[in-house]
Amino acid sequence: MLDGSATTFSHVKPNDTNFEDGGLRGFFQYRDLGVAAATNGKVIAHLVKAKAPPSNGTGWHKHIAEFQIVIMTKGWAKFMYEDKVTLVEAGDCVHQRPGITHYLFDYSPDMEYLEIVGPANFGTVDAEAPCAVPPVTPWK
Repeated sequence: MLDGSATTFSHVKPNDTNFEDGGLRGFFQYRDLGVAAATNGKVIAHLVKAKAPPSNGTGWHKHIAEFQIVIMTKGWAKFMYEDKVTLVEAGDCVHQRPGITHYLFDYSPDMEYLEIVGPANFGTVDAEAPCAVPPVTPWK
């Protein structure tokens, strides 16, 4: 049986929190969903949306995390997962296995996704490029 004593109930409505700057990437905005506080840092869940057109993207990196999923809720994004281009569209769910080298290099102006990561204070480290990255699609 799971012990829920270290967590609290949380219910965040759309108008309870706003998209804000200050997250991991300056070209995205982030909306906190209250999960990190409710789980005492075990898990973070936030919405991420495009703020500016892609230029250099995220760069090659990997996360120091036990668990990470991305659920695309609007638009699309192109990732490199190691040496493979992966188009992630609205409705898609991607489990990023721990330590996978990746690069989000292109996305639509309306891109928005739900990201769930454990632990909440996961780390991000630069990684060596396993291959070249395709060009981005300019916003009009």
